[in-house]
Amino acid sequence: MKKWECTVCGYVHEGDEPPDECPVCSADKSMFVEITGDDNPVEQVSASAPQPAAKPSMSKALYLKASELISTYHLHPITVHTPNGIIPMAVIFLAITAFLGFPLFETAALYSLVFVLLNMPVVIFTGYEMWLKRYQGALTTLFKIKIAAAVVTVVALLTLIIWRIVQPEIVTSPSSGRWVYLAVSLLLLMAVGVAGHMGGKLVFGGRSK
Repeated sequence: MKKWECTVCGYVHEGDEPPDECPVCSADKSMFVEITGDDNPVEQVSASAPQPAAKPSMSKALYLKASELISTYHLHPITVHTPNGIIPMAVIFLAITAFLGFPLFETAALYSLVFVLLNMPVVIFTGYEMWLKRYQGALTTLFKIKIAAAVVTVVALLTLIIWRIVQPEIVTSPSSGRWVYLAVSLLLLMAVGVAGHMGGKLVFGGRSK
């Protein structure tokens, strides 16, 4: 039986024809190539034609070096653990403050959210580089969801931090605004969870065992 590999995510399909759509990354059947012998289809598709040697500018050289390090040392999966690990903790701290009245937890949540926001440029840049280099910039449904989740994450982070600066007692004082604030924090948590789920599906759902 023939084997077909998705050149976007590496999913391997067995059958006479490739599937109409990749079940992992939603790439269409044109992105599948047949596996023959010891060939590596993904590398074949990704390989570019030789280009004349040209000395890049310093900024370009630094960018290329950063891109190489991101790919070689898998920096996106490393950096993405910052929002994945800290945001759930921050949301729990906000809930503790709202329901139990411990203001120190709210302060810790604020610092945690600021720390995550400062890390988001690195998370987004490494994710963008991995998307271009490993997945050829394919804009399938899965990647659209991940991009949307990243946008929601940044917007929610900015909303929570700015709101807290403008109204320091938003969580510690009983008000209807407090519940809206907590709802935004839950939206933030959901966005991070969706992005993490899509990333896990991409990494673990598409490789042959």
